[in-house]
Order: sequence, then C-alpha cells, then structure tokens
Amino acid sequence: MKKQSVTIYTVAREARVSMATVSRVVNGNPNVKPETRKKVLEVIKELNYRPNAVARGLASKKTTTVGVVIPSITNDYFARLALGIDDIASMYKYNMILTNSDADDGKALQVVRSMMAKQVDGIIFMGHDITPDLQTEFENSTIPVVVAGSMTNDPELPTVRIDYRKATQEATTYLLEHGAKKTALAIGSKETTVNKDFRIPGYQAALEAAGQSLDESLIFEGHDSYSEGYALAEKVKDAGVDAIFASDDGIAAGLLNGLTDLGVKVPAEFQIITGNDTKLAEVTRPMLTSITQPLYDLGAVSMRLLTKLMNGDQEESDQPTKIEGSSVILNHGFVERQTTR
Repeated sequence: MKKQSVTIYTVAREARVSMATVSRVVNGNPNVKPETRKKVLEVIKELNYRPNAVARGLASKKTTTVGVVIPSITNDYFARLALGIDDIASMYKYNMILTNSDADDGKALQVVRSMMAKQVDGIIFMGHDITPDLQTEFENSTIPVVVAGSMTNDPELPTVRIDYRKATQEATTYLLEHGAKKTALAIGSKETTVNKDFRIPGYQAALEAAGQSLDESLIFEGHDSYSEGYALAEKVKDAGVDAIFASDDGIAAGLLNGLTDLGVKVPAEFQIITGNDTKLAEVTRPMLTSITQPLYDLGAVSMRLLTKLMNGDQEESDQPTKIEGSSVILNHGFVERQTTR
C-alpha cells in the first residue's frame, strides 16, 4: 500500500483550522492563539509533517536559500569562512547550498548559473577575479551578491575583507626592521585585483619607507599552493632573499619545508611571515609568524550583510569596523611565532 504524503491541507483538516493558520504556525507568526498553536504543533508532530520549502518559496517568491561559491573546499581559509556563513544563515533561518568552483572560471560560471536556476535568494562568492561572463551574470540578476574574504575586479560587488594593503605593508616592515636585508613577496598571482592593487602596493610602500626600491623579480607567484610554494624555495634561495611575506599559508608552508630541505635555517638565516593564520600556520615546525584574520567573522559578517541586502535593509549598521565604498573592512592582527627573529 502506497504511503500517502502529509500536506498542509492534511494538518489543517486534522487540527480543524485553516491552512493559513497552519502556515502562520510553521512560519513562527505570533498572530496565533496559544491554544491553537499548541494544537497545530501536536498534529504536526503526530503526522510527522515536514513543510515543503519549494512550495513556500513559490508562494512568497523566496526560497530562503543562499548559494555559497567556494574555490577550494579543502583550503582551511575558505572552510573557516564557510563556518561563519553557515552559523549566521541558520540564525536567520536560511538554508545554504555550498559549491566548489575548483578556482576554475568556467566551473564558477556553471555553479552560479545552477544556483540561479534553483532560485537562491542571494549568493556569497569566495575567490578572486571574475570573468566578463560571470560579471554579466551578476549584473543581469536581481539577487544580491557579496564577496567574502577577497577582492574581485568588479567594484560594484560588496566585499567583506581585511585591509590587504596595510597588512602586507606591516608584515614587510616587520621583516625589514628585524634584520632582513632582501625581502621578497610571495602571492597567488600578480594579475588578480587583490594582489595587483593592494598587496604589491603595500609591499612597495614598506620598501620605499625603508629606502629600498621595488624589484619585480622578488615578487614570486605560488597560486595559493603548497606544492608551488615548495617549488619556489630554490628560486627564492638563488635570488639571495633572506625574508619573505607569503599571502597564503599553503605557499608559506611549502616554502618553509622547501628551504629546510635545502639546508636553509629558519629563522636564523631566513625569516617567513604568512598571511592567513589558518591551522596550517601552527602545525608547521617551526610555527609560522602570521598576519591574523578574523576568518569566522569574515564569513559571519558577509552573511549578515547578505541578509540585509536580500531584505532591502541597509539602514542599520551593526558592522564591527569601517566601510570603504562597497567594502566592509574588518581588523587584522599579528602573531609572532617561530619563523621570525
């Protein structure tokens, strides 16, 4: 015998109330008498009724679902951001669809289109610059998009991030003030907005303040990869560098192990500062000195900002720090461990 599905109509019939009353109870509307609410909830429990989110979405024109695009689900940096996003999404009763773009432009476009087909109410995008096609997709959509923990080449997209320029300048200055003679910069790519317009200028400003000029050959690309960081060790050593700021913990850990395998003593002969302060910075030996980022908060504030945009409410401001244009800037910090003198 085929089991019949329990619908809102079934609950209304059994509780002897209208479907509108059941809907109000399910959605937490306070305009229901306590005894009626109790009766409806008892029937819901007895029948094991589960509200149909799709049907509710069709009725309200909202799916109470947000899409989150993450470039690498195995990268602890983005995983920590996702945790903050999920907690605030749950608090505001939104479901989260998490998709992995593999830091691939074509796949990012594909997953965003898929999310829009599912009629998500908003999207949080994690990653770097976006293609013209993806930019067009965002511009033509009516749903809000927030960039979390990075910058993109689209200045119209609101972002939640730290001050990458200031953080890079501070890290480089620290190395220069602690005995470094030749300080390098290791980043994902020279072409991304976050590096081209923020980290490289921050690095250059620190050098110039110390009376040194920028040497482009001392900017190394590691594409946020441990293996590429490891492969860079020989080039860095051959360049006569004795200190480096790496924007990504994977690059920094790879460099550290690569230099160690080449017989370079860290920090006696070579100093390293990393940029994300994920768990990776603490599991290396020696442990990595790092710029600290409020990773959980970057995700949480991104989701809170998205809820405001989805509800058309930007009047109140509960953001913890300053707003620059369309960017919410959270405070970063610094932790000294064992890879600096």
